[in-house]
Amino acid sequence: QVQLVESGGGLVQAGGSLRLSCAASGRTFSYYLMAWFRQAPGKEREFVANIAWNSGDTYYTDSVKGRFTISRDNAKNMVYLQMNSLKPEDTGVYYCVADSVGTRDWGQGTQVTVSS
Repeated sequence: QVQLVESGGGLVQAGGSLRLSCAASGRTFSYYLMAWFRQAPGKEREFVANIAWNSGDTYYTDSVKGRFTISRDNAKNMVYLQMNSLKPEDTGVYYCVADSVGTRDWGQGTQVTVSS
């Protein structure tokens, strides 16, 4: 099992920046894809971005393209989400996700609040 711990959330004004971190431990050798999801109040959880652990290929949902950057540090088993030009609609709980064959592990989440 993979343990995922997010950090870096907080309160920021619109236009500001935050950097989320995700520390992975456990059977980290088995996962091939890392991602960030978010859930706004009263809404369903949605995909934000992912990164292939080996190749570093990335993919973003349209609403964050050009503003968010996902990256990873293989040696430290860390994944990051740099969020710039934040908007109130980016508010929500952000979750780190690790995909292995047949398994998806979730972190506990970190709250991001963007004030207008």
